[in-house]
Amino acid sequence: MSTVLVFGHKNPDTDTICSALAYAELKKKLGMDAEAIRLGEVNGETQYALDHFRVKAPRLVERVSDEVNSVILVDHNEFQQSAEDIEDVRILEVVDHHRIANFQTADALYYRAEPVGCTATILLKLYKEHGVEIAPDMAGLMLSAIISDSLLFKSPTCTDEDIKAAKELAAISGTDIETYGLEMLKAGADLSQKTIPELISLDAKEFAMGDYRIEIAQVNTVDANDVLSRKAEVEAAMAVKMLDKELDLFVFAITNILTNDSEALVVGKKTDLFEQAFNVKLVDGLATLPGVVSRKKQIVPVLTAAATN
Repeated sequence: MSTVLVFGHKNPDTDTICSALAYAELKKKLGMDAEAIRLGEVNGETQYALDHFRVKAPRLVERVSDEVNSVILVDHNEFQQSAEDIEDVRILEVVDHHRIANFQTADALYYRAEPVGCTATILLKLYKEHGVEIAPDMAGLMLSAIISDSLLFKSPTCTDEDIKAAKELAAISGTDIETYGLEMLKAGADLSQKTIPELISLDAKEFAMGDYRIEIAQVNTVDANDVLSRKAEVEAAMAVKMLDKELDLFVFAITNILTNDSEALVVGKKTDLFEQAFNVKLVDGLATLPGVVSRKKQIVPVLTAAATN
């Protein structure tokens, strides 16, 4: 049996990496020759989780079709967020918690998408459905994914299912959720050593919204000035990426995990679309978004509605 690669989106976050590892482990226990890989660099938050639970990061792969014929996607489905050659391989399965867009396959597949805050919450159900015991290290990684995606249960994407799953996984892994979760989030919020290109690429996703191509990047911090003190350099790097990728708009959300607000730095020819969507006026390319912490639930749907109306 040929190997099947399991991976999440480009610019991987904690859910992407941890869910790829946990699902590959489940598939292996069910008899599949599966390997978790990644499509980008591991961020500080995710590395903290991997180190804490003593799990090695998946290896980096740039072109999946050079290695395999079949793949499994976790934590994404939109082709522009996936491997560059995703259309050259067969997608066997998708496990995701995002909208479905720009996705098509030539063959039937297993598709599991649920309106929960984290892919790992769905994976816990899959382990149970198959009667497979979760190892403590995998439980710890899955817990880390839920903490990350829910911002320790403060994000509007967080559901009762996510909280229930987190408590169950914490028990399996022997983890104190509050203590560990805050330390993990703080590890991800330390931006002091990040270069400007790293800042705008750490957690960036491209979306097709109506006739527009829009990139939305996000970083978590405990002080927005860690980024805004370098505002001119950040804007210049955003402008370069816009030209390279032929984007219509680039939104960079700087989210404060202590106040649960975001500062949005916006560049592009469709900045008026952003102003219309959020009913704000950009001042020197910047706007405050009170209570906005979730790209998935509070930014993407609002921009999509504005772009398609």
